[in-house]
Amino acid sequence: MPPLQLEAFTSFTLAILLLFAGKGLLARVELLRRYSIPEALVGGTLCAAVVCALYYGAGLSVAFELGARDILLLYFFAAIGLNTDVRTLAAGGRSLAILAALAIGFMVLQNLVGMGVAGAFGMDPRAGLMVGSVSLTGGVGTTLAWSSHFVDTLGIAGAQELGLAANMIGLIAACTIGGPIAGILMRRHRVRPSGKADLELGALHGDTPGTALDYHGFLLALFWLNLTLMLGRGIGAAIATTSVTLPDFVGCLIAGIVLRAVADTAAPDGRGRMWNRPLMQPGLALIGDICLGMFLTMALMGLRLWELQPVLGFIAVVMALQIALVVAFVLLVVFRAMGRDYEAAVMCAGFGGIALGSTATAIANMTAVTREYGAAARAFVVVPLVCGFFIDLANALVIGVMAR
Repeated sequence: MPPLQLEAFTSFTLAILLLFAGKGLLARVELLRRYSIPEALVGGTLCAAVVCALYYGAGLSVAFELGARDILLLYFFAAIGLNTDVRTLAAGGRSLAILAALAIGFMVLQNLVGMGVAGAFGMDPRAGLMVGSVSLTGGVGTTLAWSSHFVDTLGIAGAQELGLAANMIGLIAACTIGGPIAGILMRRHRVRPSGKADLELGALHGDTPGTALDYHGFLLALFWLNLTLMLGRGIGAAIATTSVTLPDFVGCLIAGIVLRAVADTAAPDGRGRMWNRPLMQPGLALIGDICLGMFLTMALMGLRLWELQPVLGFIAVVMALQIALVVAFVLLVVFRAMGRDYEAAVMCAGFGGIALGSTATAIANMTAVTREYGAAARAFVVVPLVCGFFIDLANALVIGVMAR
């Protein structure tokens, strides 16, 4: 049977429906809320499971045109940047350094596990790097970037398939474990939630949606987001002229922080004519929330689960160990190192995204937790910066050394 290809507009509309489905199930199933499972995970995974069932049951391969994901991710990080106060950034300096050091150390552990399991399966141990920090901490972009080196230079056949399969499972696992980890830490250590409703994204569960939105404020938010994307492209182009390779969203994150700092300097009370932060804040939060949910839903609905079959045994063993390693490291090391408070618990929820999925999954996990328990401003500054700046640079060095 020929594959069924859904074009971009249809795929985007289906993603909206799936996000509605995820939100509906989250509202009705208390267990999902208790463990802070992102609604995008529910809807996107449901779609991936149905597509997989169609493949095995009817021999029908369904593919989606998901090009809109990239721009959604840029809007999301632009919103994070515009919501970032430089004073909060300065206050998070110590946390930033600690979390970056923990993430770098964990990448080495992650690679050692991958190489050990690859050796036990009679494979070149360096193939284990593709199921370590290349695909899990690095994500799809890093996997594709390194695949040719592993195949052509190191002679490891099927390296790209291994990396993409590991990333596929890691993406789902990252969304699944983040919320429960935060809940376990808060109950075990009797952590008091903030309860603050001024969230970086979304709204607390139970809040009445839409009451604070204003037409003028929403339009201002969209205007500043577009300015941020324009400046972010320029910053990204400048970075590209150097030897440093960073994801596109980093430029938008930097641009948002810069524009927020400049605008706050020009209007210290945040209430200028074209920069009215209190008025535009609900619009920024809403746009960022929708873009993140849509991005993650589209990423998950595009998973081709049947492609795991050829490497199922090796992938099952190595990913079980990698996920267990993340959980143990977060519970025993990260929470204590980050201060044993509510902000630390939220960052622990995000660490699963850092170590297994992507920056988007890290933020999705933290958003799900803060919707249930209240805002955590420092976490939403520290985690994106660690993911965007330090991880990609450090990962390239770690992979280069361990792949020799």
